[in-house]
Formats: sequence, structure tokens, C-alpha cells
Amino acid sequence: MEELHGKYLSFFLKGEEYAINISQIIEIIGMQAITQIPKTPDSIKGVINLRGKIIPIMDLRLKFGMEEKEYDERTCTIVVEIERDGEQRQVGLIVDTVNEVTNIENIDAPPTYDEQGYEKFILGIGKLKERVIMILDIKDVISTADADIANAATGKVEAKEEAKENYNNFKSKIESKCRNHNLNNTKN
Repeated sequence: MEELHGKYLSFFLKGEEYAINISQIIEIIGMQAITQIPKTPDSIKGVINLRGKIIPIMDLRLKFGMEEKEYDERTCTIVVEIERDGEQRQVGLIVDTVNEVTNIENIDAPPTYDEQGYEKFILGIGKLKERVIMILDIKDVISTADADIANAATGKVEAKEEAKENYNNFKSKIESKCRNHNLNNTKN
């Protein structure tokens, strides 16, 4: 699997090491307040406002069917970018802890099973000294359905933020007119 060789960011979920090709990573951030979106899968935790951009957030533990873990000071979000339907989309992936950026040269094909579990998200198995690292296929992890749900949620939040801003602008104009009206009435 020579085409997979390269630099990867490794991280942990439930004590197991995973990796994502660094070319897909935008940044790593600490945990932030997440705005929940109703009627989304459990793995879609909601959205965050990252420097003015709304980013959907997915908990990889829940996506992989692992038990939920309370977030702590080591928990972080890896913001990745994928292409879907000709558009670049950013999604934040919550992981237990980030480990390191490493060069992985020795990568084997993933094992195949009759059942389709989360192993379908694995591009390969990296071997680094005594470590085994599961190389993730981010495009498959963030399925089309997840991306569509996340984008719909993002659109709803952006529309809600826009409506709130319009309301605040309207309210300011009305308050200003009322103040002007009161000043005119006190002069008479």
C-alpha cells in the first residue's frame, strides 16, 4: 500500500491509536461550547463558531459505536476538510487525545470481515516500531449522509444567526426612532 505512505496525525480513541493524513487537517483546537442541533444522529454533537465560521462537530467515539466519554482537558477537536459534491467542507472530529505527527511508511491493507463494522473506515494498518496505527479514510468516516446532516445543521444555525442579527438591527432602529420621538415631544 505504497500510495498511503506519508505524514499522519495520530490520536487516540478508547486507548487505540488512529491516524489521519495531515493533508486533510485544517487545525487542532481544544474543546469549545457546542450548540446542539435537534434531530441529528448521536455522533453529530452540534456546531461551533470558529472565528466566524460555523463548523459541524462529530464525536468519533460515537461514530464508531464506542461508549461516550466525558470530555476532559486532553479531549480535542481535529478540524478536517473533505470534498463532497464538488465543495470543500470542514468538519470537527472530537478525539480523546492527539498524539503526534509521524511519518508512516509501513502500511498494510486492513483486514476484511463479512460484517460491515467501523473497519470500513480503515484505509490501512500502519506499523511503526511496536505500534499498530489504524489509518482512517476520512471521506468514509464522514459519510455523505453525515455531511448532508451537518451541512443542513450548519445552514440552520447560519440562518438563525442571520435572523437574530436582522432582529437586533430592527430593534436598534426602532429604539432609535423612539428616542428621537421622545426628544421631539419633550421640546414641544
